[in-house]
Amino acid sequence: MSDIILGPDVYVNASVALGSPPEHVVRRVLKPGKKTKTSEWILKTVSAMLNNVEAFKKEAVDQQMSTIRQFVEIVEEDDHDDWGKALVAAAKAAGVSRVVTDHPDLADKDEIDGIELISSDAWLVEQTTPPPPPGG
Repeated sequence: MSDIILGPDVYVNASVALGSPPEHVVRRVLKPGKKTKTSEWILKTVSAMLNNVEAFKKEAVDQQMSTIRQFVEIVEEDDHDDWGKALVAAAKAAGVSRVVTDHPDLADKDEIDGIELISSDAWLVEQTTPPPPPGG
C-alpha cells in the first residue's frame, strides 16, 4: 500500500511529457495488481486538464482516463474548488500523509493541515536514494 496520492498535475504531466519526473513517478506508483487511492475530484481535474491540452484528442483523453482508473481505488471526499483543500481532503480520505504535486501554487508549502506536499522530483530522489548503512 502506498503512503501517497498523486495530484492531478502529476497524472497530466506524466501523460503529456514522456520521460519527465512525473511520468517516472506515475510508472512507479501505478502498477498492475496494486491499487493506489485517489478521489473523483482528482480524476475529474485530470480529465478537464487533459481536455485542455490541444495534443490530446477527446478519444485519447477517454482512453487515458480509462487506463488510470484501472490502477486506482476511489475514496469518498468532499468536493472542493481549492487545490490545496481538495488534495488534503483526498489524502485524509485515503488514509495517507503525503501528496505528490508540482502545482505552482503549492510549491512553497511543505504541508497543509498535517498532510505533507512533495514534488515529483523530490519524491523520485527519495525513492532512488539508498538507505543509510546500519549503525550509520
